[in-house]
Amino acid sequence: MELNIFDAHAHYDDEEFDEDRNKVIEELKKNNIVGVLNCGSSIEGARASVKLADKHDMFYAAVGVHPEYSDVFTDDILEELKILAKNKKVKAIGEIGLDYYYKENPPKEVQKAVFIKQMKLADELKLPVIIHDREAHEDTLNIVKQFKNVIGEIHCFSGSVEIAREFLKLGYYIGFTGVVTFKNAKKAVEVAREVPFDRILVETDCPYMAPVPFRGKRNRSEYIKFIIAKIAEIKGVEDSKISQLTIFNMKQLLNMVK
Repeated sequence: MELNIFDAHAHYDDEEFDEDRNKVIEELKKNNIVGVLNCGSSIEGARASVKLADKHDMFYAAVGVHPEYSDVFTDDILEELKILAKNKKVKAIGEIGLDYYYKENPPKEVQKAVFIKQMKLADELKLPVIIHDREAHEDTLNIVKQFKNVIGEIHCFSGSVEIAREFLKLGYYIGFTGVVTFKNAKKAVEVAREVPFDRILVETDCPYMAPVPFRGKRNRSEYIKFIIAKIAEIKGVEDSKISQLTIFNMKQLLNMVK
């Protein structure tokens, strides 16, 4: 049985798809992909995500600026995000957050200031957030806790079970990528075992993070079936149950449940 899939986090605007983007998207439509949330990383990515969402029924957009670009974030960009978010296909503010992994990234204080501005925007617009948290768990949690009316997804979750519990208490969803299928993914497996069914999301982060057996290759939404299979194995349920639940969870997060 073919599984239906809602990709909770993708970047089909990425240059890796420049040569065959339309072809890939047409294939997604034929291969049981029922939804894709394309997330902006830069302001250019946010604009491109909205264009993709306007062009394709199954695409939705998140608009935001990734911490990597927080040093070029301006009030004009914030205003443009606010305007882009008026589009009915824009369902979240993201990809926003903190990334302390790369030394060449902007200073922590700059990242935090921009993260807070975008959390305020989500609060103001009553939209969920898509959060990038890489080696910045404590600061991410502390900022998220300031916004009690905002929920969202911790995308490509890389923290411990203890950190996952803290985000779950705040009403957040946990996103699983192809990492959960890797042989050395002990932490991701432990988290998947812990996270309740109603808070699990599955995502590609394409073109990155392809699961086994496509690790190292360009990722795409169909490959989520391998993530679903791994989570189903961990949870001791059928793949179809994880498919159905993750679609419902995504629609719930994006306020698409009728």
